[in-house]
Amino acid sequence: MDDAGNISPLLAAVEGGGTKFICAVARYPTQVLERISIPTTDPASTLAACVRFFLDMARQHGRIRALGVACFGPLELRPDAPGYGCLQRTPKPGWSGANVIAALHAALQIPVMLDTDVGAAALAERRLGAGGGLDSLAYVTVGTGIGGAVAPAPGAQQRLMHAEMGHLPVRRDPRDAAFAGVCPFHGDCLEGLASGPAIRARWGCDLSALPADHQGRSIIAFYLAQLVVNLALLQSVQRVVFGGGVMGDGSLLGLVRESASALLAGYLEPLRDAAQMNDYVATTALGQDSAIVGGLLMARDSLAATEGP
Repeated sequence: MDDAGNISPLLAAVEGGGTKFICAVARYPTQVLERISIPTTDPASTLAACVRFFLDMARQHGRIRALGVACFGPLELRPDAPGYGCLQRTPKPGWSGANVIAALHAALQIPVMLDTDVGAAALAERRLGAGGGLDSLAYVTVGTGIGGAVAPAPGAQQRLMHAEMGHLPVRRDPRDAAFAGVCPFHGDCLEGLASGPAIRARWGCDLSALPADHQGRSIIAFYLAQLVVNLALLQSVQRVVFGGGVMGDGSLLGLVRESASALLAGYLEPLRDAAQMNDYVATTALGQDSAIVGGLLMARDSLAATEGP
């Protein structure tokens, strides 16, 4: 409710992932009214379940005014492209070519804004989370896959496509030379070496289950630190925020900071001491809700663009 006593518009968001789709409604992005987790099966069934949830929410809470969709990729994000809203080649069986917004828009007939899940998370962390009022940040998630996005991002029409940071080539750790990597496209890209499946393929368990002094922790930190260095040198973002299950209790973050400092070797003035690096490489402030909050922010932005503030 605003200062004049008017009820704030009802917003909706979808966070589409390889194992589940989370749908939520809210009147303010960080205050979710209701949500549901839907298993990711085939596109038609999964999206139909999302539609049913939102129609039910509209009956209970009133008309939904706008929707933000934050989905796994690769996605076609250019609104003028013939395949806008469609997934491109993805390892998720049955989802290559699926349009993730068409059924939602047809059923709800409301403005829809689309981005990747990490793009939405970056937006949320910059505005309401670990960004702390900064002008720019990069968000990186390390879990089943590795993805990242910079906020603010260039306009969708100015990009070849969205960032695919998880597939950057990285320098191999000599202790890890025998491992081929698990990426079906590139083998030993960042995701192929440092994602959750890559960790389990080497050591048979999650990173958190390895002993504190196990070399696997510093190997993974070395790969993630290379992404931090690339973001600092290429994008000059003011902070890099990590989320995702592999990051665990925060101990890995410390190793990433140490490794990034060693790789930079004092080259960047703003990152020369430990305190500066500790501030630069941070953990998510919104936790597992980063992408869904980002989706709700996108919905609010979409509504403002079509109807005014």
